[in-house]
Amino acid sequence: MNKQRYMFFSYFCKERNNNMSRILIIDDQDPIRRVLRDILENEKYQVDDAANGPTALQMLKDQEYDAILCDIKMPDMDGIEVLEQVKASSDTPVIMISGHGTIDTAVDAIKKGAFDFIQKPPDLNRLLITVRNALDRQSLSTENKALKKAVSRQNEMVGQSAPMMEVRDMIEKVAPTNARVLITGENGTGKELVARQLHELSPRRYGPFIEVNCAAIPAELIESQLFGHEKGSFTSAIKQKKGDFELANGGTLFLDEIGDMSLAAQAKVLRALQENKIVRVGGEKEIPVDVRIIAATNKDLRKMIDENAFREDLYHRLSVIVVHVPPLRERKDDIPLLVNSFVETIALGMGKAAPTFTDEALEELKNYQWTGNIRELHNIVERLVILCGTTIAKDDVVHFGNPLK
Repeated sequence: MNKQRYMFFSYFCKERNNNMSRILIIDDQDPIRRVLRDILENEKYQVDDAANGPTALQMLKDQEYDAILCDIKMPDMDGIEVLEQVKASSDTPVIMISGHGTIDTAVDAIKKGAFDFIQKPPDLNRLLITVRNALDRQSLSTENKALKKAVSRQNEMVGQSAPMMEVRDMIEKVAPTNARVLITGENGTGKELVARQLHELSPRRYGPFIEVNCAAIPAELIESQLFGHEKGSFTSAIKQKKGDFELANGGTLFLDEIGDMSLAAQAKVLRALQENKIVRVGGEKEIPVDVRIIAATNKDLRKMIDENAFREDLYHRLSVIVVHVPPLRERKDDIPLLVNSFVETIALGMGKAAPTFTDEALEELKNYQWTGNIRELHNIVERLVILCGTTIAKDDVVHFGNPLK
């Protein structure tokens, strides 16, 4: 995920430069438009101009601009009215310019969404700095939106099969509540995506989402990870540390691979769930926490209970709602949708055009057993995008994609 975000950002930033920044000048005085155009074109910006508001608004419908310079005093439609119409439909920065400006005029323009206000005749340095600042903000805003969209695609649940529609229906019912949820399913089925959807659709979506992989943390460190520790509580505890329960306060704590948690840690988690309080390792003070718990596992917890490897009372605390994520072999009709989603994201991260899978190639993918589920499909699609051309055929899938080779 982080690698793909970095590659996406790098690709996007390479595409942004002055030569791509397009600026619109709106002023009823031809000499002013010519001077401003010369200044900005000398800085390698692409520049268009309009002599009045109606013409400018029509141009804005036909062409996107990165920044606008707009006079205030104009016939037919003044600059403030142009500003209001621009801000009603876009976030393009508008720099107001006027030879009759007052403090009240400037304040009014800023209140109505202007990026800045410059008096005529404009100081060259002030003008260029303001334009650069406006473009920087617009570029950052655009990149943030694009990055959020890319990240959103990473967390998107793709699929229209009956099993996935059942999962979606369950999420929509459960997410608005504070009910604890246990997500079950094989490795690679997308249990984390379900957890994130439960968080994003809940009243806690503006709070933190803290994920703990219980299988990746040594048994002797899991308690410190979850509950924190006080300075000096053990040899390497050189300072106080908050645990994940505290960090998730007001949000959601996702306990992934809960079946790998030690019995000692299970007992402390159970107490935290019962009392909504935790005690740091080496500490005595009880700290109240407001956390929604979502847990996930690929293990059979009921069998583990019979084997005394998992606490039955904790199981019942965690499994108020159980959401089972189906394996890919039970939702093969979703494979074309998943492939298309993966191809777009992978190709974007590589800075290349997205290849097309033939119908025969998609049918070949449907024939696999997918023991690694969604994760395995993603890896194979990435391999095919890297090694194949603009069209990926059945032979490509057989040669490069067969997971049994």
